[in-house]
Amino acid sequence: MNLADYTVYAGGCHCGAVRFQVWANPETEPATDCNCSICRKKGFLHLIVPPERFRLLQGNDALTLYQFNTGTAKHLFCRHCGIHGFYHPRSHPDMIDVNLNCLDNNVTTQFRITQFDGENWEANIDALQTEIPNLSPDSSPGHSA
Repeated sequence: MNLADYTVYAGGCHCGAVRFQVWANPETEPATDCNCSICRKKGFLHLIVPPERFRLLQGNDALTLYQFNTGTAKHLFCRHCGIHGFYHPRSHPDMIDVNLNCLDNNVTTQFRITQFDGENWEANIDALQTEIPNLSPDSSPGHSA
């Protein structure tokens, strides 16, 4: 995987305590809008990437963990301002799920947004895992769609 094949985006929480970078290709990687209770309440637009394409620049000490239901998802948020910039999702626990709404410069219009019926998570998860496969470090760039 060559990071030069991607656009680097910067993002973070509202207060600036947590800052990160993510490498993505908006032409080939869709973001997902989930209607489950937590995603809807947080306003989370999902951009799921392998950990090699995510870098936490600052604020690890400002992150607080929240878990519920199966405990698989690791919901992280800034303990100062409460913003959920990224987490480890239940659907792809070895990946990083970045909140597109937390990227700088309002870049959401660069990405195709797909809908996911998270209210019926168990019935629909196979479709999401097919659309966004678990990418190994040597997977070809842009093959998550």
